[in-house]
Amino acid sequence: MKLKYIGLLTLGVALAALYLFINPSEVDFLPKCPLYGTTGIYCPGCGSQRATHQLLNLNIIGILEQNVLFLAGLLIFGYHLIITGLNALLQKKMYNYLYHPYTPRIIIVVIIIFWILRNIPSYPFNILAPK
Repeated sequence: MKLKYIGLLTLGVALAALYLFINPSEVDFLPKCPLYGTTGIYCPGCGSQRATHQLLNLNIIGILEQNVLFLAGLLIFGYHLIITGLNALLQKKMYNYLYHPYTPRIIIVVIIIFWILRNIPSYPFNILAPK
């Protein structure tokens, strides 16, 4: 079991190093979005590889230019880690709102609205499309 976690950690560090030093918009060997490649429609995740590169290079504006939801997802993940960590560390039972029954529905609605808006080719919606 411990070997599995070491393998996952090694893979994560290797991927982080890859995205730290290699800009996905400048190379052809990293995977491209199949939806955009076949239809020209941006999916909610389009720009996430480039946003990861920007994150690892500490460029917050670059993250927002690629995918606004990427940063929102990071903030939600950070919230989850903080609440879980505080509960474990302090032996508390602080409520994690990510476990509320309506949270998944709200997240899905936000993702669908973002998906629709980022594909409208006029200002201000075209700002949501990856650069």
